[in-house]
Amino acid sequence: MIIKVCGMRDEQNIAQLKKLNPDFIGLIFYPKSSRFVGETPLSHLSESFAPAKKVGVMVNESEESILKKIADFKLDAVQLHGSESADLCKKLKSRGISVIKAFSIAGEEDIERIADYAGCVDFCLIDTKTPKVGGSGMKFDWNMLNNYPINTPFLLSGGIGPDDAELVKNLNFPAMVGVDLNSKFEISPAVKNIGQLQTFFQQIHKSEK
Repeated sequence: MIIKVCGMRDEQNIAQLKKLNPDFIGLIFYPKSSRFVGETPLSHLSESFAPAKKVGVMVNESEESILKKIADFKLDAVQLHGSESADLCKKLKSRGISVIKAFSIAGEEDIERIADYAGCVDFCLIDTKTPKVGGSGMKFDWNMLNNYPINTPFLLSGGIGPDDAELVKNLNFPAMVGVDLNSKFEISPAVKNIGQLQTFFQQIHKSEK
């Protein structure tokens, strides 16, 4: 199962997280977020996170702005967390950029609109719809994912916490390939509890052996 840890910023905290071997590490470029990394590519944010892939999380940015951040921060992928069009996703993907499109879910109509992005993205990320953009710590009704309309693999996000490993492992959605972890593992905004993450990682991967 893919594990993405989002909302990272602190140099030491990122170094500790890398030792857990997450698949994706997310940096948030949304200025209104308490986890905003800023516009200046500090050295520890622009260096490689390999073997983890560095994902830039952006909200309603222009194609030009997205491409600049990819270059400045040496991003391996982008996560578009606003109302970005399927056409923009497709353009970025055609450039060889790995694209994750986030969808905020409150009702069935939110699930249905995912169908417009078939073939346009590498992954979908399914989050909880709230007044904020991500990082709410709230779950939506996961049963709605029984109606997930496309074959594109997705990551489940929204309120997944340290005690949810067993719950996640028992989910049975064919297109679900991983999870996105953020606020429920935080000591403070953009600083994660590494001990809690390590335990969660071990619980998730234990079932795969």
